[in-house]
Amino acid sequence: MPPRRPVDRNKLRPGAKPPRRRWLQSLSSALVTLIVIGVLALGVSIWALRAAGPPARQGGATTVILRKGAGVSEVAGDLAQAGVIRSAAVFIAAAEITRAAPKLKAGEYAFPSRASLAQVLRKIRSGDIVHHRITIAEGLTSQQAVDLINGSDVLVGQIPTPPEGSILPETYDVTRGEQRAAVLQKMMDARDRVVSELWAHHKPGLPFQTADQAVILASIVEKETALPGERPRVAAVYVNRLRLGMRLQADPTVIYGITGGLPLGRGIRESELQALNPYNTYAVAGLPPGPIGNPGRASLAAAMDPPDTKELYFVADGSGGHAFAATNEEQAKNVLKWRQIEKDRQQAAAHSPPSLSPSEHR
Repeated sequence: MPPRRPVDRNKLRPGAKPPRRRWLQSLSSALVTLIVIGVLALGVSIWALRAAGPPARQGGATTVILRKGAGVSEVAGDLAQAGVIRSAAVFIAAAEITRAAPKLKAGEYAFPSRASLAQVLRKIRSGDIVHHRITIAEGLTSQQAVDLINGSDVLVGQIPTPPEGSILPETYDVTRGEQRAAVLQKMMDARDRVVSELWAHHKPGLPFQTADQAVILASIVEKETALPGERPRVAAVYVNRLRLGMRLQADPTVIYGITGGLPLGRGIRESELQALNPYNTYAVAGLPPGPIGNPGRASLAAAMDPPDTKELYFVADGSGGHAFAATNEEQAKNVLKWRQIEKDRQQAAAHSPPSLSPSEHR
């Protein structure tokens, strides 16, 4: 009987594949599966990022305040609780995938209704927070300005009342949680910049020597007219009076001496025009000791660069503006016209409460 040949295990059965090839095929199959799963996961992630979010519960946007120092989990929880996103877990995953997680910024955010996850992440990552506005009207006193700042419910902290005339009337952007002291300092710095800029190019030969004195005059101009086009002429009238040594006879300064800048609510009494106090420019020559409010840029510019005129007087003209005059005779005619306007108005409103009229003359 012939001897049995040893089995060669490296030989394969007909049609069988070598072990190495089988292993490569298995590996390839696994890789394909992983790629498919990855593509599907990527597609789901892209869909989740771009899909519209939930509608706002009220109005067209949802406001959320994200705490300073909050991590991605807390942010996700706050957004989900407010109804901005559907799932905190999905938000966390998206923040990690997009590498936005460590770059989320605190603040107050307004998310539009149905904002996508991508929009929400982009807004928080870029710090696109809500900005509020505080408007300081031209001519307000510093105390009135402080009252407005203190009345803002988005600001924090306490502030003292700054000197009169140290704030620039303007509209300022503020953010929730910002310190009132910082906002006030911003207003004061803005005023200093404008005054320095304008004073650097002030008209030579003015009857005062300092920028602070120019601010005093500008505060009077601010109170005398609400018409921007009249401010230079009003400033010129007072500059001309100062040059001639005439008293300014500015009603707003008298009122400031009585009320501290608040509306008087009635006409000025003769006794008040005769009273001796530093702000009574009927009784005291020259500028008052300080501003009577916070003048805006236009009034500051008018006081520092008034036009060359010979006008010394002005009176209300019945249209909301004033008629200007260089002589007593011209002024007398303008006053007569104004008296007739007053008389006609009183007759037309005989059965209505009389309204206060502007001062007759300056």
